[in-house]
Amino acid sequence: SVSAVLPAGGSGERLGGAIPKQFCAVQGRPLVSYAVRAMERISWISDIIVVVSPENIEAMKTIVEKYGHKRVTVVEGGITRHRSIFNGLKVFAENEFSSHLLQKPEVVIIHDAVRPFVEEDIVSKVVMAAKEHGAAGAIRPLVSTVIASAPDGCLDHSLERARYRASEMPQAFLFDIIYKAYQQCTDYDLDYGTECLHLALKYCKTNAKLVEGTADLWKVTYKRDLYAAESIIKDNLSQQVCVITNVKETLAQVGFLLPESLKSQIKVEAISISLSKNDSHLQNIISRQCYNFVCVNDKRCAIQETQELVDMLEKSNIPLLCPVVLILVHLDISENNSFNIGMEDLTTIKKFARETKKKNILVYGLLIQYK
Repeated sequence: SVSAVLPAGGSGERLGGAIPKQFCAVQGRPLVSYAVRAMERISWISDIIVVVSPENIEAMKTIVEKYGHKRVTVVEGGITRHRSIFNGLKVFAENEFSSHLLQKPEVVIIHDAVRPFVEEDIVSKVVMAAKEHGAAGAIRPLVSTVIASAPDGCLDHSLERARYRASEMPQAFLFDIIYKAYQQCTDYDLDYGTECLHLALKYCKTNAKLVEGTADLWKVTYKRDLYAAESIIKDNLSQQVCVITNVKETLAQVGFLLPESLKSQIKVEAISISLSKNDSHLQNIISRQCYNFVCVNDKRCAIQETQELVDMLEKSNIPLLCPVVLILVHLDISENNSFNIGMEDLTTIKKFARETKKKNILVYGLLIQYK
């Protein structure tokens, strides 16, 4: 089995704000929620431990409840990063850190709560490498040359950049190895160390396998990184839209006109299906990580069909790190000129939109009269 520990106890001093960076909102959602969802979407991760500072315990529990996160245990962190991670590991081994001990995993993933865009592929590679070697971690090429300064403030020497790599997250360990390393390490390591792979090497003689990571593993450290994270989300939102229309002739006609008018601005896939059927073409589009859907229907409140699409998205392999935009278009083709919609229908739609928003799916509605 595999579990994950997400240290989220940092104070965010380098961000320069009153709110720790992991709780800052990106597109209206706390950063830590994106990282939790990234792990949560990986079905083979059994438990997700989020370690936060004592003053943020309630805030984290509220986030878990509000966004419907599953398999999450919130744990009180220590005064340093290593002490927090150690507390997260103790949930599997020491009764005092958990009301009921969680099942001890074979492999534990350690991933920063402020690295929101981790994909299943790199997590899987790191976990498989840890199973074979005992420890593994993602790395990236150095962007800048690292230099050392002499006591007088002048250049002493520089490192040959091609020989070195930046250590990133996620990292993964056989649980017994990393837990043993933390049990043995000194107070100095716990207070001043930052590198988990180093502890496995120092105390358990475990040489970590280094796995080449992707560019999206970067960490939100400064305020500008929050804007970059928001930009990545917006880019993903605007790449492609799938227009879904009912197979009825009038609706299919509108379903044809809509993509024609959108084509100059965005990549469009148009399909005519009944959403209540399990359609392989739609499954295909979802698996290619399409984040925008326009559903054209002639029913005044087509919640049931829309719920089926939401269920498909939830069951798919899309890591919903970026909000999915779902626009419901009710096409009124009756002779009646009234645009009225019943209060009951409106209440149902609003409630549905509130619930799906917790799953990072944003629902909008349009009522169009068409002749």
